[in-house]
Amino acid sequence: MNSMMFLAGPGGFVETLSNLWQSTGFITGGSAVQIVLKVCMMLLACFFVYLAVVKKFEPNLLLSIAFGMFLINIPGAFEILYPVKNIDTIVEATASNIQITDAMSALLASGNSSDTVELINLINQSFAGNLQGLLPANVIAQINASLSTAPASFSTMGDAVKFVQDIYVNTANAMVTPGLFDFLFKGVEWVIFPPIIFLGIGAMTDFGPLIANPKSLLLGAAAQIGIFLTLLGALAMGDMFTPFEAAAIAIIGGADGPTAIYVTAKLAPHMLGSISIAAYSYMALVPVIQPPIMKLLTTEKERKIRMEQTKPVSKAKKIIFPILVTGIVGIILPSAMPLLGMLMLGNLMKESGVVPRLVDTASNALINIVTILLGFTVGTKAYAPVFLTPQTLLIMVLGILAFSVGTAFGVLFGKLMCKLDGGKTNPLIGAAGVSAVPMAARVAQDVGKKSDPNNYLLMHAMGPNVAGVIGSAVAAGILLAVFGVA
Repeated sequence: MNSMMFLAGPGGFVETLSNLWQSTGFITGGSAVQIVLKVCMMLLACFFVYLAVVKKFEPNLLLSIAFGMFLINIPGAFEILYPVKNIDTIVEATASNIQITDAMSALLASGNSSDTVELINLINQSFAGNLQGLLPANVIAQINASLSTAPASFSTMGDAVKFVQDIYVNTANAMVTPGLFDFLFKGVEWVIFPPIIFLGIGAMTDFGPLIANPKSLLLGAAAQIGIFLTLLGALAMGDMFTPFEAAAIAIIGGADGPTAIYVTAKLAPHMLGSISIAAYSYMALVPVIQPPIMKLLTTEKERKIRMEQTKPVSKAKKIIFPILVTGIVGIILPSAMPLLGMLMLGNLMKESGVVPRLVDTASNALINIVTILLGFTVGTKAYAPVFLTPQTLLIMVLGILAFSVGTAFGVLFGKLMCKLDGGKTNPLIGAAGVSAVPMAARVAQDVGKKSDPNNYLLMHAMGPNVAGVIGSAVAAGILLAVFGVA
């Protein structure tokens, strides 16, 4: 009898196994379709790990992003890591995707209180179906109780949907304990990480090639054209994207992850996940995306052009440069200062030579810590049920177009400079005008060496490359100023 109670009684072995099974990802991971989508994202994450480890495509970024993607899509992990933030995101997505049926419209038109209850029940069924497995039972019970407070009637269907949406968001936020990544992602959401990374980049950057060859600033500016053309393209899609969303998508063309996060957090925070993934993925895939464009737009003869060695730049000029740039841009475009100001502070510390410990911290420990946290948390935003949507896939397409167009304009402007200076400029360095430092400069060097093994373009390409960092920060400031966001 005792053995039977141990096996089958309350709290017995069978019940323990049943509870264990109910807590596994097979049960808490959502519907069968959702699990399949998550597995697909896990396989994509493994492919990114392959690119980082085997192909060495920007492993500092891609490895942490890929593992974050893998982790968040393990069935059941989502609810533990992001119990609050992702509930908000999915509730918003659920509200925007509700299909308004004839039955709902008829109930709304009647204005009868009993019909209103039925209307709320129909909307709630849509929410509950999309949020299956994401909310604990006690939260569901509280939501159902709160739905009984619905008013006698609603003016529009949107009001009815908003009522249910608010119930879900407010109840979940009040009753679900925040998880680890709810807190870590605040560094992205509150735009803390990007300026710190710009500080570290500034402490590692040598603006000498840009100062020695000021015309390379034009190549960095030309590469930002992709941002504004993509903005126009996204706006031309009608109601697909709002102007704020179009601007956030366009900034991907700068190939600057921190800048993309900064702009998106200000203009379209609900798109942080998809835009962050797109920006950092394309930054890591610079060695794959850029070479075909560079080869298509240049001739073998142009790729073999050897550029003259630039003159050394004095320490005084290197110290004056960050102060001068900050002052000029700050007066004209104050909205660019959070990023550009931190970039120039890091560079001033480096060039001054009087704070070596601060420079070492900013360019090593500090930027490394923030890069790990930023890459990992950005990767965890690639949650399959939210990420694999038509809108997100369109964002990825527009993002790669923006990046490709920016690369193309940089090369084309390099060709123009080559014509104007009698063949002294190798057009390949124009591709380095995007902000991916120093990957884009390395790609220019690699493509050039394939045509002439003794051609060394790296230092020449670093001029447009660091100009691209300044250019992307300025482009971000322009977008924020145009849309009236401080």
